[in-house]
Amino acid sequence: MAGLDLLSDEIVSEQLKRNIQFFGLEPQQKVTASYVVVIGLGGVGSHAASMLLRSGIGKLLLVDFDQVSVSSLNRHAVATRADVGIPKAQCLKEHFLSIFPECQIEAKVLLYDASTEEEILSGHPDFVLDCIDNIDTKVALLAACVRRGLKVLSATGAGARADPTRIRIADLRQSTNDPLSRAVRHRLRRDHGIEGGVTVVFSLEKPKAKLLPFKGPSGEEENPSDYQILPGFRVRIIPVLGTIPAIFGQVMASYVLTQLAGLQVQTEPIVNLDIDHYRMLHQRLIEHEESLYGTALQVQVDVEEVMFVVKELWHGRSAREPFAKDVGRGMWRSVNELMLVRWDQEKPASVANLILLKFKEAQEHELRVLEDIKEREPEYFVRVTSILKRAELEFGL
Repeated sequence: MAGLDLLSDEIVSEQLKRNIQFFGLEPQQKVTASYVVVIGLGGVGSHAASMLLRSGIGKLLLVDFDQVSVSSLNRHAVATRADVGIPKAQCLKEHFLSIFPECQIEAKVLLYDASTEEEILSGHPDFVLDCIDNIDTKVALLAACVRRGLKVLSATGAGARADPTRIRIADLRQSTNDPLSRAVRHRLRRDHGIEGGVTVVFSLEKPKAKLLPFKGPSGEEENPSDYQILPGFRVRIIPVLGTIPAIFGQVMASYVLTQLAGLQVQTEPIVNLDIDHYRMLHQRLIEHEESLYGTALQVQVDVEEVMFVVKELWHGRSAREPFAKDVGRGMWRSVNELMLVRWDQEKPASVANLILLKFKEAQEHELRVLEDIKEREPEYFVRVTSILKRAELEFGL
């Protein structure tokens, strides 16, 4: 009802007109009735929060212990020189109220830790955005969100990178080339028994620059810890191209908005296979066809089409697995256990009739007929046929 009431206002409805046209009225009502918590309001968090606000989120909690600095102006969403020295949370709130005053905005100048967890995470938020760059705080927050059953989206390292085309959204287990996410993954598993289930925004790009030596006011190299606001929090020694954290924040906002609106977006799968792996799967298919049918003439795919089937349709995992597990890094280990087989044995091995299965699963599959699968495993049948239908439409078959 809150979303409906807000959109009944003529000015609000006009301000969010393009969003309503994109999502539809009812999905936009869900967005406008939502409550989102953004923790960490620097280059990433400020842009994420700004776009959530402009898209009509009805309630925002903005959390950051730090103040606006001159050096943060190269990447902050709204801060000006006049805001230097003001708490980031308060700075955002003041600017936001001039953009979308109907939003319920609360600003907390707080450091997230065990003592502030309840104050920050209570109130049943629909989403929590983790835009923190300190590993101890980040791990504690993510563990708390998992424990509380809260939807959380976490930003990994955006510093020292320059290629916006390599930014991805995936499970933490799939992130690569990022020291921060690697450390978080290790700590969550070691300290909290959390193996996955945390969605992150990360870059596939290897960092373009290393940490810089810290120089104090005298110009001499000094100990960065002498300048930390709080122990364990890094200071200005990571080179940052301001556009990349801004894009990280925009990606986070897009993900949250589509999730809240119920819009299904198929993100690009992270499958780290080289061409030789696809050639191996193609050759394995040919040999299997020859063994089973006495010929490979019914194989209607080449290596490039095998790449599409494996990566785009099945995300590098068995069709028997409804959810992605260890895609990417895990595929290097599991590829030797997978093979392509026909879904319908009465039809040729085309892009619209191939599924990826483990060897034992493939043997079992070929002993059954589709009608039996449809009757005994209707959910599996519907899921596979809908995925293959996508390939049929994409290739015009």
